[in-house]
Amino acid sequence: MTPKPMNKKLIIVTIIFAAITIAARLLPHMPNVAPMAALALFAGVYLPRRWSIVVPIAAMLISDLFIGFYEIQVVAAVYLGFALTVMLGWQVAKKLNPLTALGGSLSGSIIFFMLTNAAVWAFTQMYAPTAAGLMDSYVMALPFFKFSLVGDLAWTTVFFGAYQVVLRYFPTARFNHEVKLSPLSSRA
Repeated sequence: MTPKPMNKKLIIVTIIFAAITIAARLLPHMPNVAPMAALALFAGVYLPRRWSIVVPIAAMLISDLFIGFYEIQVVAAVYLGFALTVMLGWQVAKKLNPLTALGGSLSGSIIFFMLTNAAVWAFTQMYAPTAAGLMDSYVMALPFFKFSLVGDLAWTTVFFGAYQVVLRYFPTARFNHEVKLSPLSSRA
């Protein structure tokens, strides 16, 4: 069976969100307050799986072409962190409501923090190659983590909220697998 094509309105919304993400990474902004994780979570929830990883990784790659690259292992950890956030979105999609979206956003932030700071410790000379050095990498990154949390939650709210508004006025913008916002009271 061939998969059904993605809805044109959802494609347009996704392109707009990806463009916002790229622009936000290129324009001056507070450290780690960019919509990349929100785009990854949104893609995981609403896009077909084959596109859900492609869209955020492409947005990251396009913006990185302008920003520049650094240690390849750290870059790989960053990209992996966003791919894992997409996969969190696959789980959130099974029972989408404000709490699961919040949980997905927070979980994505934590996974990204743990993964990328471990990569900085392991693959750069910034920290001693010891357990204490690993802890130092996490402690030194805490100020950036608070910005990540705020940015990820804010951008997730913007993207998910904006898409719910689009669905209210254009119900045909829903993807074929019918991800619907479930009420909080329907938790099993």
